[in-house]
Amino acid sequence: MRYDRRGVLTGMGALALLPGCGALSALSDATAVLDAYELRAPDVPQAGRMLQRGLSIEPPGTTGALDVDRIMIRPNPVQSQYLPGARWSDDMPRMVQSLMLRSFEDTGALSYIGRRPLGGSGDVALISEITDFQAELSADESSAVTRIRLTARMVRERDASILARRSFQAVAPAASTETLDIVQAFNDASDEVLVDLVRWGLDVMGVALPAA
Repeated sequence: MRYDRRGVLTGMGALALLPGCGALSALSDATAVLDAYELRAPDVPQAGRMLQRGLSIEPPGTTGALDVDRIMIRPNPVQSQYLPGARWSDDMPRMVQSLMLRSFEDTGALSYIGRRPLGGSGDVALISEITDFQAELSADESSAVTRIRLTARMVRERDASILARRSFQAVAPAASTETLDIVQAFNDASDEVLVDLVRWGLDVMGVALPAA
């Protein structure tokens, strides 16, 4: 599937020329099954020891346009759209929360890792805000990059004090504007952000991961 705004608009115009088809086509679009895509958790280094401490991971906060299961794409800096025919396997913040959880778990560094708001209380809570999670098209729409940006805070549970705060960002080029290549670029950017986040978060809690 190739992203083509002109093709999408042309198709909509053609449907408008067919008498009586507008309502049926709108109903068809509303009930169409979208292909679902899921990002993978990155390969992370293994901790040399397990710390008897717990980490609770909050669902990341974000804006309304990103708080959905659709894959955002920006044809220009002031316009946001969703990739036609495709969606994430879950709402984006919950998908990212699951990726964070698996990434921290895979290090073997902590005795307990849980998610909020499903219960569980750790020594420290990871609270984050996602401000960018989109593909961005070039001016001629012939190429794309994906951009992920989030701000994270490590908060001590017992007194709600902020132990550390940091921003993370990654930009990854897509091999083409095909959906699979755009999703792979999201995975590349996600890997970079998550590995940096895990290293930083564990360092705040007193665990230094070995170099990659």
